[in-house]
Amino acid sequence: MTCPHTAELPASVTPDNPEGCADCLAAGEHNWAHLRICLTCGHVACCDSSPRRHATAHFHASHHAVIRSFEPGEDWRWCYEDSRIV
Repeated sequence: MTCPHTAELPASVTPDNPEGCADCLAAGEHNWAHLRICLTCGHVACCDSSPRRHATAHFHASHHAVIRSFEPGEDWRWCYEDSRIV
């Protein structure tokens, strides 16, 4: 499945912090559950199962609609605007 937002994505992005959730690390925290990467800008953030939910917060602040799992062996993508896997 795709959505119109995938057509707006760059060909590739570079993770802003491949070591973990950039926002958690900036706050001195390391307690995320899973990581996501924004496919518009490369921002690495924690998922909604994590205490801070930085990936969703990034979407609300930036309106960058599509994220991908940043977990090893996972390649699914999620569109916040369409609330579905794309």
